[in-house]
Amino acid sequence: MKFNINNFLNISSQRSKIVDFQDLDHIDGVSISAVSAGLYKVKRDEVVLFYFRDGANYASVFTQSKITSENVKWNKKIKAKKVYALLINTRNANALTGPEGYNALKKISLDLSLRLTKIQERDEDIPKKISSKELLFGCTGTIGEKFPLEKIKDSLSELVQKIKYTQNKLIWMKAAMGIITTDLKPKLAMAETKIGSSKIKVYGIAKGSGMIYPNMATTLAYIFTDATLSSSVLRDILKHNIKTTFNAISCDGDTSTNDMVSIFSTNKVQNPAIKKFSDKRISNFSKTVHEVLLNLAKQVVSDGEGASKLISINSINCKSEKDAKNISFKIANSLLVKTAIAGEDPNWGRIAMAIGNCDSKIDEKKLSISIGPHKIFYKGSLFEKYDEKKVAEYMKSQLIEIEVDIGQGNKNFKAFTMDLTKKYIEINADYRT
Repeated sequence: MKFNINNFLNISSQRSKIVDFQDLDHIDGVSISAVSAGLYKVKRDEVVLFYFRDGANYASVFTQSKITSENVKWNKKIKAKKVYALLINTRNANALTGPEGYNALKKISLDLSLRLTKIQERDEDIPKKISSKELLFGCTGTIGEKFPLEKIKDSLSELVQKIKYTQNKLIWMKAAMGIITTDLKPKLAMAETKIGSSKIKVYGIAKGSGMIYPNMATTLAYIFTDATLSSSVLRDILKHNIKTTFNAISCDGDTSTNDMVSIFSTNKVQNPAIKKFSDKRISNFSKTVHEVLLNLAKQVVSDGEGASKLISINSINCKSEKDAKNISFKIANSLLVKTAIAGEDPNWGRIAMAIGNCDSKIDEKKLSISIGPHKIFYKGSLFEKYDEKKVAEYMKSQLIEIEVDIGQGNKNFKAFTMDLTKKYIEINADYRT
């Protein structure tokens, strides 16, 4: 597989280097291919295929938007016990394209399933006839434009021809760069763990930069593991971990039509049989999935359109987790808070304003606010040792941590967001040009 350096142009402007990324290598049962279908004016990879030659168990969560893309509709209808491929395209969201957009996926699935069946017949001792109903789709890009059926169909021959059964860091990087839109960097993460005495890999890639808000966001994220786990166990693991990772981020308060996060297990490692999520032997694996998801989610926020700072907002000692989440996101989605942080202005009054706009009851006498290590407002009054110069110096950091102590309970929730800069306006004003 040829490494397409054109995909690295945006990254070079950020002085990122391939060595800066984790060393994802080979996972048994996962094969990757990425090619250009000519969807952008500048040649780059826009179509990425993950092929599971022996099938993969799987689970997904999708956007909660009332308007969903045709690929989300397609994926929700898939009831196969295993899937054999995931095909992702960028540049076009296939949203608000109606029956034509859905039928385009059907035509692609029929073509791709035939090609993959031929690969099975060529390479497998017991070949599998792959059905079009055993394929998933990921789409991202502009909403409302006609789906480029013919260009993507024309790319399938090369895409299947370039399938690589053995992976390395460059191939994972190529896949991660092949799914980005306005992202400045590819997003990859990895971790290893054990189920019983069996060593397990958990790898992931994601894209997302703008239109980011929980339930999901304009996010595509895919997690791959060589563990042997049923789809039902994977579903429980994903649902358990999504709420404090991808459902804990916001860039601009807008929820997309296309969001999906999926997890695939290739069943290549013969770990102890796990029948339920409650099995204690799966605990470390679940934590590792959380680690990879959170890593990717933070990368999405850090790479938010025009972002110069990653911001964490931790609401603690609330009456309920719902209250804590509500407060954290009121702050995270406040344009005044985000612009103050972009300007490195320690204007903590904007944080207080956002707290006051939440639906929860707030007792000022119990409320405390800190920025980084600096206490500012403490139980109803300005903290007596508050030093604005020290906070202003802290605001120059790339990571800004805000903590809000409500003082009314023991429930917490941490959200992640980014600052709002002039660059955000430029990127989104020029998105289609």
